[in-house]
Order: sequence, then structure tokens, then C-alpha cells
Amino acid sequence: MFSKSRINEPGPKAGEEKKPETGKAPAPAPAERPMTTTTPAAKPKPPASVLSSDLTVTGNLKTTGDIQVEGTVDGDIRAHLLTVGEGATIKGEIMADDVVINGRVIGRVRGLKVRLTSTARVEGDIIHKTIAIESGAHFEGSVQRQDDPLSSGPAKKAEG
Repeated sequence: MFSKSRINEPGPKAGEEKKPETGKAPAPAPAERPMTTTTPAAKPKPPASVLSSDLTVTGNLKTTGDIQVEGTVDGDIRAHLLTVGEGATIKGEIMADDVVINGRVIGRVRGLKVRLTSTARVEGDIIHKTIAIESGAHFEGSVQRQDDPLSSGPAKKAEG
């Protein structure tokens, strides 16, 4: 018949005989304690999703991860980190924690950190917490600083 598995019980070493069991249950050795669950290590961050230069997307994109756009997007984008490649064009609103623009954006940009490189071409308003605009970047629109630029509410307007 079947017997209880003894995988976790120490067996006799080579050359030793197994001692006969007495009526007592053997006390578990310290190494035989059941495994305790520990908090898993942080998952490695997945690589950025890349939209290649020959790809055209019509519609909105939303992720908690990173996106690198090399093609054309006609719609809004929401991401953690958005990188717009030199040959890329985005027509729509961008909302991301970090935004790096090397290409063309037509629409509003909302980000905690926004960076326009020397090859950037932006037509639209930028709402940011911090911004960097390199020499050579083309920009048409307004720039507004907000502590929480990602809030979905409209930009604050002066009453008068």
C-alpha cells in the first residue's frame, strides 16, 4: 500500500542503518519548519511599449507603464513615462508623470516633468510641475505651472 512521504524527514546517511522507530513522533528539525510567506520582491519594471515608425494608431492609449512613440497617434495618451520619438506625431492630449518630446505634438500636454528637446515641435498648452525646454525646440502655446497637473479638472482661470 501507500505510505506517508518521507521527503522532508532526514534519512540515514550513506553507510548508516536506519534506527527503528519508537512510539513517539519525531520532533521536527529546525530546517523542516513549514515555509512562511514573505513579501515578494518588487517585480522588475517591464520595458516600454514601443509604437514603431510605420505604425499609425487611431484612438486613445492608456497604461500605467511606459510608452515610446515612433509612429503616429491620433488620440489621447495616458502613461507613466511617454517618450515621443523624433519622427513621431501625436494629435491629442498627453497626460503622463514624465514626458519627453523629441517629435511633434499637436494638443495639450500635462505632466509632472515635461522636457522638450531641441528637435521638439509642440502646438498646444503645457501644464506641468517642472519643465525643461532645450534651445532649438519649437513651441506655440501657453505654459502653466500647477502642483497637480494630472488632475482631470480644468486649468485654473483668473476671474475678473
